[in-house]
Amino acid sequence: MTPFAGIPDLLLGPLVGRPDGAWARSAAGRWSPAQIVDHVAAAIELSARGFNERAGKPPMTRRPRGISAALAQRVVFATGIFGVRRRAPAVTQPGPSPERAATEARLRQAVQHYLEVERHLLPARARDLFLKHPVFGDLTLGEFETFHVRHAEHHARQLRERLA
Repeated sequence: MTPFAGIPDLLLGPLVGRPDGAWARSAAGRWSPAQIVDHVAAAIELSARGFNERAGKPPMTRRPRGISAALAQRVVFATGIFGVRRRAPAVTQPGPSPERAATEARLRQAVQHYLEVERHLLPARARDLFLKHPVFGDLTLGEFETFHVRHAEHHARQLRERLA
């Protein structure tokens, strides 16, 4: 299993056997485990949908990006350290109390959809199809996969801290 395919286990594993109260509990101003899972699922869905919609488009070239975007990408992809806390894009903001079974299924379905899009587009579109990431600029399908793995690892650490 690839690290990307393991995202559901990474995020949901610490919640196995835990009561629904642990799923929904959060400290003031912090997301609950439910909201973390919902947020990660939304981000993966957004990428899968975006690449799928662009599948029929002609080859693209990466737009120029600043040094800070390129450096941030290298640091995050190499270390998994996200640095400065940012507000998640509105489209990936979780609901106030995501339902457990539906949110777990949503995460699993998002990962499967992304993998299907990847099977359809790679290797032919590995270097000429991009989506814009709000911090890193244009990323390929493979780069977005790496981002999603690092993003899930980041949130899995938060999730484990909240459950401790």
